[in-house]
Amino acid sequence: MILRTNVYFTRFIEKDYAKNMGEDKKKEEFDSIIIGSGAGGLTTAICLARAGQKVIVLEQHYVPGGWCHSFQLNGQRFSPGVHYIGQLGENGSTRKLYEGLGIANDLVFFRMNDEGFEHCRIGESRFDYPSDPKQFERLLIEQYPEEKKGIQKYLNVVWKTQIQLNKLISVRTNFSKLKVLLFSRTLIRYGMLSLDKVIKKFIKDPELKAILNIQGGDYGVVPSRASFAFHCGVTGHYKNGGFYPMGGGASIVKSMTNAIKQHGGEVRTRTSVNQILVKNGEAYGVELGDGTILKAKNVISNADPHVTYTKLLDQNVLSKKLRNKLNKVTYSPASLILFVTVDMDVKEKGIDSGNYWVTKDHDLEGQFNYSTLDEVVSGEKFPSLFISCSTMKDPSAFNGTYHNFEMVTFVDNTIFEEFEGTVGSVEEAYRLARERIAEKFLNNLEELVPGSRDCIVQMELGTPKTNKFYINTTRGSVYGIEKTLDQLGKGAFQATSEIKNLYLCGASTLSHGVAGATNSGVLTAAQILGCEMQDLLKENPDQKLRVYDAEGEETWPIWLTEKMSGENTGGKTGSDDSGEEEKRIYLREI
Repeated sequence: MILRTNVYFTRFIEKDYAKNMGEDKKKEEFDSIIIGSGAGGLTTAICLARAGQKVIVLEQHYVPGGWCHSFQLNGQRFSPGVHYIGQLGENGSTRKLYEGLGIANDLVFFRMNDEGFEHCRIGESRFDYPSDPKQFERLLIEQYPEEKKGIQKYLNVVWKTQIQLNKLISVRTNFSKLKVLLFSRTLIRYGMLSLDKVIKKFIKDPELKAILNIQGGDYGVVPSRASFAFHCGVTGHYKNGGFYPMGGGASIVKSMTNAIKQHGGEVRTRTSVNQILVKNGEAYGVELGDGTILKAKNVISNADPHVTYTKLLDQNVLSKKLRNKLNKVTYSPASLILFVTVDMDVKEKGIDSGNYWVTKDHDLEGQFNYSTLDEVVSGEKFPSLFISCSTMKDPSAFNGTYHNFEMVTFVDNTIFEEFEGTVGSVEEAYRLARERIAEKFLNNLEELVPGSRDCIVQMELGTPKTNKFYINTTRGSVYGIEKTLDQLGKGAFQATSEIKNLYLCGASTLSHGVAGATNSGVLTAAQILGCEMQDLLKENPDQKLRVYDAEGEETWPIWLTEKMSGENTGGKTGSDDSGEEEKRIYLREI
């Protein structure tokens, strides 16, 4: 296997912010400083800038976006953290969110396969999630007729819980929450139970349970430890199908950063923060990595709680209660992600714009129980993983020749800690582990797409070490704190903190994922401005999100067809064409 050394996220246009820093490093003052440019941080910045505040977003990476950013390998685009988004149809909550933020006109989304935006591959069994919830129920009953009553009752509980949960989240005051709860009988009855406990009440068939639990991969918690209410929120988010942004996650980031700048805000990359400055229990600014002091009335952290509270703050300013909470909190799993480009017609192999959830059997509890690195690298295939073809979800990214796959599986976020440091033996062990992991991924891909191993053009592997380096997440976690029963609601981290003028947003607060993190930014801004979330998302008839079918060329407007015909003329992965005899470009090191 040929190895080429390079960085994980490469070939970005880097902006020079030296003029902003100033040689004299004078003290700059802002209304609000946001640490981290994930979807939550950027959304907070949009809301505050629109309200007239002087806002700056600080990002340690050389591009903004956090998990929402995209990167390119030889002209092929990948988005490590954006695989699909829900509620973007007419009157969908995410559509209203983007339109209310004033960024919808800059976005185009593709509707994934209506007949199967989720493909479950459980052993030899197959089931496809359609976008129509009524058809979803009908297909489940057709495949499992003996479970008809249980399916109907279970889905009725899921949809009711999701609706009641959304109403509860949308109100701010305790009195309003109490009023909502009085009329939320289903949420009260099932909301504090585990997913496994509720589903066992209605469903007996173990395979059907696995199908209904499969979207637990969207938050990385096994059914016995997952919150049923939270699972309902995720299932409800995709109730009417999945959508993928044209241009990948980077297009969302671009629309958000443009909005911030249009309202006088600033996004500063390659800017690390050493510490949050606190005096007399009140945050008043930050110290940057080069010693520059930035002052502000508010400091908002889009970093996870451990980065915020244990790395950016003096521990003496934290209460004993908060320190105890930080000692007990658990984080979501870390990920292994293989990015692959293949030179083949994947449609001919049956691949479409839907996601593929592949698991060896219906035992979802035991799929990710790796306790050692030996267990991760052993075996020929991963027992459970997520696979998607981004060039099918975003046809504008297809150059007429190459298709791109993103493959994800979870690992315990402590396993890769042995690779910290740069000692020669550590580097060699890390290289060998990455090679073995990549081979396992390719075996999984070959099973789904026969012949793919012989058509690989390039690939690159991301590990928990990668996540820590580029996204700066605690132990490489992918969803913030673990979404278990005791770490949701009051158990989560709130937008407001015990330190005056210090706020939090992002995956460890309201919710995770693109939509969850974006909503968290609106919530945090509302807390700062003393208003309701709805006040920051007023309807604007001039904003209209554009949505087209990923596999329905007849729905595409002329401008999109012309754009694609203009871009999809090459068929090569960039200008560095080394010829057919060296077609493969394999793993790169971070």
